[in-house]
Amino acid sequence: MSYSEKTIEQARKIKAIVFDVDGVLTDGGIVYDNAGMEFKRFNVKDGQIIKYLKRAEVYTAVITGRDSLVVRNRCEELKIDKHYHGIKNKLETYQKLKEKWQLTDEQIAYVGDDINDLPVLVRCGLSCTPSDGHYKVKEHVDLVLKSKGGEGVLRELADLVLEAQNRYEDIIKELI
Repeated sequence: MSYSEKTIEQARKIKAIVFDVDGVLTDGGIVYDNAGMEFKRFNVKDGQIIKYLKRAEVYTAVITGRDSLVVRNRCEELKIDKHYHGIKNKLETYQKLKEKWQLTDEQIAYVGDDINDLPVLVRCGLSCTPSDGHYKVKEHVDLVLKSKGGEGVLRELADLVLEAQNRYEDIIKELI
């Protein structure tokens, strides 16, 4: 995939990737059965890359407006560094996370798909939305990803960051 030099330069500085869940890690759909159990579909490619981000010393975090046991379980399973659920003010949570990790805005990438993500998207160092993100969000981000929500959005961004930081060769050497 081809990116602008500006985008590659932004990706080189990233030390944390923060992301929403519904519409980013999932297609935004929520399925309930007759007993009220919630189901979501996640893309394994997103989960696969998190361990390689950890090895490259890139933090991961979720900030989601919904509080869902399914999402909590997925975050724990993937060993996402920090995850925040039921958040109404994503910017406040982002600021606290930034302070905790002692990072600057330019060191954080954020992926969100809807207008409630805009307060963070306009501040972070590399702002992204899925290809099916809200049209108003697309007007304010650095990068509209090729992937739709739930179809490897995090993986696409992580690949960009790892490539820009010349970390992929180490990963491949370790694997083979």
